[in-house]
Order: sequence, then structure tokens, then C-alpha cells
Amino acid sequence: MRIMKGIPRVLRNKAGQSFPLTAAVTLSLLIVFSGISEYLRLIIIAQGVRDALQDAVTAAVTENYDDVYHGVREGYSGGYQPMAGDFEESLDYGDIYRQLDRVLGLSNSGGYHAKPESGGGHQFRIWGLSVSIRNAAFAADDSAENRFEADASVALEVPLSFGGGTLPPMRTTVRVTAGYTPKF
Repeated sequence: MRIMKGIPRVLRNKAGQSFPLTAAVTLSLLIVFSGISEYLRLIIIAQGVRDALQDAVTAAVTENYDDVYHGVREGYSGGYQPMAGDFEESLDYGDIYRQLDRVLGLSNSGGYHAKPESGGGHQFRIWGLSVSIRNAAFAADDSAENRFEADASVALEVPLSFGGGTLPPMRTTVRVTAGYTPKF
């Protein structure tokens, strides 16, 4: 508390003694703003990867439209195809990695899909794509849990530019869900 009361006095002093305090405050603010900007950079990259993954999974789900049995009168649908007088499950997982590579500008190397930087290295990389498609039960009731859905997750790693490479990279799992419900 005593220090806080002395700061205005030091700042009003014309003898040049406030120079070290000014330098310390400036460096502290620079470090705080650098940390905030790094946090925002990480959030923006993770959000961009999540949005691209959502688009790719949604595209994979809508690619199944041709095999979705439309029970218009009954009000249900699922990934089924007529086969020998009966219906057989038919699912298409699509090529989600290819769509992510195209949308995010990734290159495949060593089991990772990475966004290259101009000076070498990478901005971020993803791996471990897992896609799970839940088909609606055939002739099921029209409830939310009985719709055609796909869940996808991917591991994301973003190296930190803050801290001069001494800090470990941010690692997280990005998860999305997309579903198909016929309009008519």
C-alpha cells in the first residue's frame, strides 16, 4: 500500500528517477499484451480447425443423402439401401482429411497434416482423425436420438511463438458432431 502511494510522487519527480519505473511498466505491459495476443492466436487457430472439421464432417454426412432411406410417411430416415427385398445398412465416410487439407492448406508429412510456415516449421498440425457414424435405426420413431449422425475428433498441436520456444506446444482434441435429418 505504501508503494502505491509513492508512485505518483515518483512520477512527478523531475530528477529522472522515474525512468527505471517507466521501463519496468513498459516491459510488463509488453509481456502482458504479448501473452494476450498469443492466447488469441491459439483461440483463432483452434476455432478455424474446428470450423473446417465441422464443414468436412457435414459434407461427409450429406454425401450419404443418396443412401438415406426416406420414410416420409413414417417420419424416419437412416443410411439404408434396398437389397434383395430387404434393406441393408449403407454408410459413406467420405475423405475428411482431403477436405481439411484443401480448406486449411495442409500438407501431409510423417503421419501429420501440417500448415507450413514460410520460414520453415509449421503453424499447426493435426493427426488422429476419428470418425464415428451413428445410423438411425430402421423404422425407428422420430426422436432426436434416432437421427443419422457423425462424430469426428482430431488432435491439434500449435507451437507457441511466445516464450522463445521454451514453452511446450498447445495440444488439444477438437470434436464436432453433424447430423442429417430429411426436410420432407
